[in-house]
Amino acid sequence: MTNPYREIFRAPGTVGFASAGFVARLPIAMVPMGLVAMLSQTHGEYWLAGAASAVFALTNALISPQVSRLVDRHGQRRVLVPATIVSVIAFILLLAATHFRWPSWTLFAFAILAALMPSMPAMIRARWSEIYRNTPQLNTAFAFESIADEVLYMTGSVLSVGLSVAWFPEAGPLMATIFLAIGTALFVIQTGTEPRPHPVSQARGQSAIASCPLQIITFALIALGALFGTAEVTVIALAKAFGAPAAASFILAGYAGGSLAVGLVFGVLKLKASLAQQFVTANLVAALTTLPLLFIANIPMLALLLFLAGASVSPTLITAFALIEQRIPAAKLTEGMTWAVTGIGIGMAVGSFASGYVIDTFGPASGFWVSVAAGATALLTVTLGYRILAGQEKGPRPVEMPAPGE
Repeated sequence: MTNPYREIFRAPGTVGFASAGFVARLPIAMVPMGLVAMLSQTHGEYWLAGAASAVFALTNALISPQVSRLVDRHGQRRVLVPATIVSVIAFILLLAATHFRWPSWTLFAFAILAALMPSMPAMIRARWSEIYRNTPQLNTAFAFESIADEVLYMTGSVLSVGLSVAWFPEAGPLMATIFLAIGTALFVIQTGTEPRPHPVSQARGQSAIASCPLQIITFALIALGALFGTAEVTVIALAKAFGAPAAASFILAGYAGGSLAVGLVFGVLKLKASLAQQFVTANLVAALTTLPLLFIANIPMLALLLFLAGASVSPTLITAFALIEQRIPAAKLTEGMTWAVTGIGIGMAVGSFASGYVIDTFGPASGFWVSVAAGATALLTVTLGYRILAGQEKGPRPVEMPAPGE
C-alpha cells in the first residue's frame, strides 16, 4: 500500500523547500516566548518582557500580510530576501540593546523592525498549491503542514526558553535569528518550486482580506486560536491547583498529540463532503469538545479530555487552508494564507489574556469557559457564513502568460 505522505514528496524540489521552510519558520514559535525569557532575566521586569513580546507579535500580525501581498505580486525571492535581511539585522540590534542595557524604547523600536519577518507557513503552502493545485495530493500536503505546525509549536517555545535558561539570556532569540537567516536563504535559492508572481493588474489592487470567504475563515481561526491559547494557560493553572504542576507539559503534549494523530489520518481521507461542509463539521466538533472541559475533576480526566479536544484541531486547520486555496484567486493566495496564520496568532494572544484574567478572577477551573465561548463563536461564524464558503467560483482567474522561450 502506498504512503500518501511519501507520494507528495516525489515531485522535484519538495523535500528541499519543505525542509528549509521548517527551519525558517521555527522563529514563529521561538521568538515570542524567547523575548519574555530573555528580557525577564536581563531586566527583571515581566511587564517589559511581556510588552516587548506583544509589540512584536501584534506588529508581525499587521505587517506579514502586507509582505505576503508583495510576494504575490513580485515573487518570493525578490521580497523574502530584503524582508529577512531587515528582520535579522533588527533582531541582532535587539539582542545588543538587551545585552548592553540600551534605553527601553530601543527594545520596542527593534522589535517593530524585526516584525518584518515573513510568514513562512504561508510561503510553504503556496508552493504546495502551485505543485498540486486541483489534485487530491494538495489536501495531503496541507495535512502534512498542519502536522509540521504542531511539532513547531510543541518544540519551538520550549527550545527557546530552555536555551535562554540553560546558556545565557539572549541564547533563545539568537538561535531563532540564526534559524531565520539560514532557513530563509536555503528556501529562496530553490527557485524551481517558487510560485509564479502575479502583476498588480491581475491582483486587481484590493487586499485579499476584502474577500468575504477569507474574512469568515480568518475570524473563525481567530476564535480557534483563542481555544489554543486558553488551553495552554488553563492547563498550567489547573495542573498547579491539582498539586501536579509538572504534569502540565505532558498534558499539553497530549493535546498536540491528539491533533497530530487525527491529522495524519484526515490528510489521506477522500471525503465526499464539500470543503465547506467539512469545515463546519470540524468547527462543530471543536465546539462540542469544549463542553466536557467544564467538569474536569482530576489530572487523568484533564489529560484525556484535552487529548480528545485536540482531535478537532488538525481537521479544522487543514480544511481552512484548503478552502482558502479554493476560494481565493491564485494572485492573492500567499496573502490569503498569511491572514489565516495571522488570525490564529491573534486568537492565541487573545485566548491567553482572556483566560488568564478569568482564572485570576474566578479560579483555575473557570478558564475553560473562555474555550466554550471561543468554540461557540467559531461555530456560529462558519454556520452563518456557510453559503458564502460553499460558493464554487473564486472569481476571474488571471490568464497565465507563458514565460519567454516556452
